[in-house]
Amino acid sequence: MIAILKREFIAYFTTPLGYVFIGVYLIFSGAFFYLFTLTSATPSVGSADVSVMFSMMFFVLMVTVPILTMRLFSEEKKNKTDQLTLTAPVSLFGLVTAKFTAAFSIFLISTAVMPIFGLVLNHFSDVRWAIIWGNIAGLVLLGAVYTSAGLFVSALTENQMVAAIISILLNVAFLLSNVLAAYIGIGFISDMLTDFSLLARYSEFTIGIFDFSNILFFLSITVVFLFLTVRMLERKRWS
Repeated sequence: MIAILKREFIAYFTTPLGYVFIGVYLIFSGAFFYLFTLTSATPSVGSADVSVMFSMMFFVLMVTVPILTMRLFSEEKKNKTDQLTLTAPVSLFGLVTAKFTAAFSIFLISTAVMPIFGLVLNHFSDVRWAIIWGNIAGLVLLGAVYTSAGLFVSALTENQMVAAIISILLNVAFLLSNVLAAYIGIGFISDMLTDFSLLARYSEFTIGIFDFSNILFFLSITVVFLFLTVRMLERKRWS
């Protein structure tokens, strides 16, 4: 498992993919920080609002994380090396976990800039660190969901671009559940769609609500996608 993790992690830096993801992440997060947070951080305001910056990152991750995960299994299928991987002396759970951890580590490296933004902001305004750390926690949980979903989709196809597009569409479907909830007048259906909305639950983090049910929801969705990936690989191993 460790060998696969190292191989996948290093692969992000032997190709432009890892650098491109980190660069795009930093460009957008930096731009949002300056436009929506730093410009309003004045002593007269008292405390700058970071909710808009983190809310905008929701939409950035919808598109960028699938690019990070698109090659994890599809590349091996295209190169016809997937059977070698599936028959390696490691459990399918260990294989899936290793690939997930490698991609998620790149995401965490990019997210490490967020506390730095807080330190910069502290020079211009009072910083409520509890809110900032809560937002970062929400961002990390969201990244885990998108990474696991992208990993699952990558196991379905040998075309990397198809994997990226399907992953983005899946992320959009998570978003549309929140939109549909706003337009459907039937109470229990609207409530059910809201309960399964990533945006609705993530938005609570951005406004400073640290609800453990939301943490459990994100972790559960992540585990479900990892489980589905393992099941998918089991079918391929014995087919």
